[in-house]
Amino acid sequence: MTLSVALMGTDLIGQARTGTGKTFAFAIPVIQRTVAPHDPDFEQLAAPGKPQALIITPTRELTIQVFKDVETASAKRGTRNLVIYGGVPYEPQLEALERGVEIVVGTPGRVLDLANRGHLDLSHVKSIVLDEADEMLDLGFLPDVESILAKTPELRQTLLFSATMPGAIVSLARKHMRHPMNIRAESTEENQTVPATAQFVYQAHEMDKPEVVARILQAENVGKVIIFTRTKRSAQRVADDLAERGFPCSPLHGDMAQGAREKALTKFRDGGVDILVATDVAARGIDVADVTHVINYTCPEDHKTYVHRIGRTGRAGATGIAITFVDWADIQRWKLINKELDLPFDEPQETYSTSEHLFHDQGIPAGTKGRLKPAPPREPKPKTEGDRGGRSSGRGNGGRDGGRGRSGGGRPQGERSDAPRAEAAESAEASDKPSGEGTSTSARRRRRRRTRSGAPLEGGQQPTGGEATSAE
Repeated sequence: MTLSVALMGTDLIGQARTGTGKTFAFAIPVIQRTVAPHDPDFEQLAAPGKPQALIITPTRELTIQVFKDVETASAKRGTRNLVIYGGVPYEPQLEALERGVEIVVGTPGRVLDLANRGHLDLSHVKSIVLDEADEMLDLGFLPDVESILAKTPELRQTLLFSATMPGAIVSLARKHMRHPMNIRAESTEENQTVPATAQFVYQAHEMDKPEVVARILQAENVGKVIIFTRTKRSAQRVADDLAERGFPCSPLHGDMAQGAREKALTKFRDGGVDILVATDVAARGIDVADVTHVINYTCPEDHKTYVHRIGRTGRAGATGIAITFVDWADIQRWKLINKELDLPFDEPQETYSTSEHLFHDQGIPAGTKGRLKPAPPREPKPKTEGDRGGRSSGRGNGGRDGGRGRSGGGRPQGERSDAPRAEAAESAEASDKPSGEGTSTSARRRRRRRTRSGAPLEGGQQPTGGEATSAE
C-alpha cells in the first residue's frame, strides 16, 4: 500500500499493527531512490559518498534488525549501508563514513553525536525515516530527533512509521512533514492486536510464577519463547531460575554489555537457546521467526506496552500464544489495559501451578513438574559453638557441661568429688609455673612480702610515706 506513494517522493505516515512488516514498506522505496556507486549519475551528485538516506530507530536491537533487512533488500542494488548505535567503539563507524556510505541506520543518540562532531554529514540526505516514532517518544528521544531533522535539507522526503500515533507524534508530523499521506493498514483500530495471537490472562502469585512458567514451557507445540519482565533485575533473576531448573535460556536487559546483548539475541535467533528473558527495551527490536509463545511475567505498564510485547509472536501471518500474569497489586492497571483494548479479560482467573484449567488451556501433559533436572542438594548448615553437643561456652558456670546427661542443670553423677581435687591440682601446678605461662586466674595468686631497700620488714611493719614497696 505504501510503495507506490513512497516511490513518488511523497511524505508518508504509515500506521499498522506491530508484526505486519513495516520495515520493507520504507526500506524498498528508500533503496530504490538512492543512487548507488555503480549508477551512471553517481559522479554527478553534489557530494558523492555522503549519506543520501537516514533511518532512525529507537533501540539498538531494532537498529540491527532494520539494518539486516536493508542489507538483504539492497544486495543487488550495491548501496553502501552503515549501522550506527551506541555501546560500541567509534572507530569502525568513523572509518566507514570516511570511505563513503549511501544509507545510514542508527539510533538517535549516536547519530546526533556524530553529526555534532562533524563526522556525519546530513546536509545531502534526500530521505529520512522515523521508525517506531511512538517508542522514541516514550524513551525521551524526541528532542534528539528534532535536532537531527534540523540538520537535514528542508526539501527531503520524510517517512514516519509507527504502531500507535500519540498526540506528540502527530505534532511532530505536522511540523516537519509536507502534506503527508496517512496510510493505516488493515484496521481503523490503532490498538488492535494481531488476530492470530491467542491471548490468556491469569491472576498468579509472585512466588508461584516460576513454577507456572516452567510447566508452560513443557506444553505442546512450544517453540521459541520470549518472557518479558518489568525490570532488569527481575529479568536476570527469572533467567537464572529457569537455568537452574534445567531450561536453557538467555537474559536480555540494559545492564548487559552491548556485545553480550547481541550475542544473546543472535543465539536466540539461530536456535542456540529457545527461551529469551527480556525487558521492554527489547520489545520493539525482536523480529524472530517461529516465536510461538510470549509470556508477560509482569503486568505491562500500559496498553501500548502490551500490544508491542505480544506482537513478538503471531508475526507475518503465523499463529502465536500470549500469556499474561497479573498479580493482585496489578489488578487495577490490568483493568485499564483491558478496557483500552476492549479485551474480554476484565476479571483474570486465579491460577496456580496445579490448576486444572492451566493444564487444559496450554496443553500441558498431566503430571508435568516444574523441573527438567533435580534441585541441587542443600549444603549442610555449619554448626555453631552452641550447637556442638549442647555445650555452653566459657567457664562462667564453673566448667559445668550442659549436654552430658545432667538433669536440672546439676553435674553428672561422679563429678562432684573430683572437682575440688582438680581445682587443687590445677592451683598447685600453676604455682610451679613461671609467670607468663597461660594459667588460670585462680592459679596466678602469689604470696607477697614487703621489703625496704631489698631487706624484708620485721614484725609485719608497714612502710611509711615515700618508702618503696616491691614484690618478689
